[in-house]
Amino acid sequence: MAGVRVLTAHDAVRDKYVAGGLLGRLTPGHNIGVVVVDLQYGFTEAEYGPGFDLDQVVADTRTLVDAARSRGIPVWFTTIAFPADGDGRGATWLAKMPALSGLREGERSTRIDERLAMRSDEKLVIKQTASAFAHTDLAQQLHAAEVDTILVTGATTSGCIRATVVDACAADIPAFVVRECVGDREAAPHDASLFDIEAKYGDVVSLNEALDLVRGKP
Repeated sequence: MAGVRVLTAHDAVRDKYVAGGLLGRLTPGHNIGVVVVDLQYGFTEAEYGPGFDLDQVVADTRTLVDAARSRGIPVWFTTIAFPADGDGRGATWLAKMPALSGLREGERSTRIDERLAMRSDEKLVIKQTASAFAHTDLAQQLHAAEVDTILVTGATTSGCIRATVVDACAADIPAFVVRECVGDREAAPHDASLFDIEAKYGDVVSLNEALDLVRGKP
């Protein structure tokens, strides 16, 4: 019947969450930064253990990053790189994900994919945890640059993206995850993580919405 809303299981969960006081909306600040999480060769090329098809994510992230650059908006990149000498950092994570053991300092697997054309004046945050904030100075860098809102892109949605957004929320930094610019190995964890992020920690926006934010449109 026209005008009758047909509830899907997803809609029903959303309605239940809203009724329970979840799924609020964030307000972007005045100074946006872009954080590109782990779009390094170790993830963007399948020849590496953690790698899978991220071609479209890389292409869409490049669109966003180029728009940010054209407006003078700062861009940060992160990469997972464990010490080459195996000093024990990240041992618990490596025990859970031995595929990451090939991401060692100085290896090609830790370099940012050249399709993103990272510039010499853009910051690279090296990490050994899922979150871009844990045991790094990213929060301090954002504060020093007077960034009060971040657009988050990269991989993986259920891992480093979710962890980064959770910690951004803890640091009181509004985070907006760009749907087309994040990816995961499988659809189920990707979709569930986007829903959970939007319910509790950050907002999920389209690439077009992100481009509007970059261009200063409401």
